[in-house]
Amino acid sequence: MDEASVEGALSPAWWMPFTANRRFRAAPRLLARAEGMYYETTDGRRVLDGAAGLWCVNLGHGRAAIAEAVRETLTNLDYAPPFQMGHPLAFAAAERLIGLLPAGLDSVFFVNSGSEAVDTALKIARAYWAARGEPARVWLIGRDRAYHGVNFGGISVGGLPTTRAAFGPLLAETDHIRHTHDPARNGFARGQPTHGAEFADDLLRVIAERGAERIAAVIVEPMAGSTGVLPPPVGYLERLRAICDAHGILLIFDEVITGFGRLGARFAAERFDVTPDLMTMAKGLTNGAVPMGAVAIGAHVREAMQQGPPEAIELFHGYTYSGHPAACAAMLAAIQIYEDEGLFTRARVLEGHWREAVHALRQAPNVIDVRDIGLVGAVELAPIEGRPGARGYDVFTRAFANGLLIRATGDTIALSPPLIIGREQIDALTAGLADAIVESSKALG
Repeated sequence: MDEASVEGALSPAWWMPFTANRRFRAAPRLLARAEGMYYETTDGRRVLDGAAGLWCVNLGHGRAAIAEAVRETLTNLDYAPPFQMGHPLAFAAAERLIGLLPAGLDSVFFVNSGSEAVDTALKIARAYWAARGEPARVWLIGRDRAYHGVNFGGISVGGLPTTRAAFGPLLAETDHIRHTHDPARNGFARGQPTHGAEFADDLLRVIAERGAERIAAVIVEPMAGSTGVLPPPVGYLERLRAICDAHGILLIFDEVITGFGRLGARFAAERFDVTPDLMTMAKGLTNGAVPMGAVAIGAHVREAMQQGPPEAIELFHGYTYSGHPAACAAMLAAIQIYEDEGLFTRARVLEGHWREAVHALRQAPNVIDVRDIGLVGAVELAPIEGRPGARGYDVFTRAFANGLLIRATGDTIALSPPLIIGREQIDALTAGLADAIVESSKALG
C-alpha cells in the first residue's frame, strides 16, 4: 500500500463499524494482505491470525480456488435477479449445502450476512404460524447475553444491552430467558460445563407468562460466541429442544459462528446431536471471501408454507443479492476445500492440544476464567473498577503490536483461529497472548 493510501486511511470518510473511530484514527491498525495463517500490515509486519478474521476465515487466507471460482463466475454471469428468476449456481449451491445439514433441514434461503439470516429466520417463524392458522404466535424468545446481529429483529432477541441502547424501542413481542454463564460452578471448565442444564427450564417461566399459544420461536446460539464464548452445559440444548417440542414452539439455532467446522463438526447441531427447526449461517460459508448467509429450513416448516395455490408467493421477503452468482461460486469452492482437507472435523483432532494450551493461560495475571470447546477459546480478565472493557482492549492492542490478532469482547479475549492452524502456531498464539496479558497487567495493575 502506497503512502497516499495509508494517509487516506486516517480520514473520517469511512465510519467504521463497532469501532471508536476517533481513537482508531489516532493509532490505526491497517492490514494490507493475507496468506495462510497470517496477515501483513501496511508497514510489512506479519500478524498471526488468532481470530479467523472475524470468526469467518476458517480455511485460512488467500485460497486461490475460491478466488478463481469467483473470477470465472463474474466473467460469465456477473448478476442474476433472484425474484421470479434464477441461475444454476444458486440451485447447485443450495443442493450442496443441504447435503451438509442434519436430516430434516431440506431447503435453504440465501441472504447476505448473519444479521440478515437471523431476521429472515424470525420472519419465517412468524409466517409459518400464520400459514398454520395460528397468527397469534408472534412472540420471539431470545437469551440474555446473546448476539444475533444488528438488524432490528436480531437486536430485539439479542441480549447485549450495548447493541440496543441507542436505538429506542425495537420489536415489542420479544422476551428473554437467562444465560448459561455460571462461573461459581463452572469456572475453568474444559469443554461443555457440567452444571447448568436446568437453565433451559427458564423457558417454562416465559411460557407461563406469555402463553405457548402466542410464542412463535426460541432462538439461541448453540455456543454463545460474541458475549465471550459460553459453551452449552451438558444436556442444556437437549432440554431446550424437549421443552420446545412439548409446547409446539419452533427452535432456531444461530450457527453463524459455530457452523462450518468451528466446533469439530459441520455444525454445532451435529456435534451436540440436537436438530433445530431453522438454522442460520454465514461467516465460514464462503470463508469470508464474499458476503453470504443462509437460513436452513425444516421440511415441516417449508411444507406448511407451500400449501397455497402454486402461483402464490410463499414468502414476501428477500434481497437483491440473495444467491448472488459470485457468492454461490465462493461457497461451492469453500465447501470443496473443507471436504478435501478434512477441515470440518479438524477442530476435534486439535481440541486436546488446543485445550491444554488455552487453559495454561489461567496462570497469567488477572485471568479469572478460561473456557474452550472445539477450536474456540476464551480468557476472561478481571475488569478494572469503573472501566469495563479497558483491560481487554489494552491486551488486544498489545497483542496486535506483538504480531497477534485476537478478539476482545469486553474484558474477555476470544480466540478462534483458522482451522488450518498447526500445533506450533497454537503454542505461539497462546504464548504471545500470555505475554500481552503480562505486559498489560504491569501497565494497568
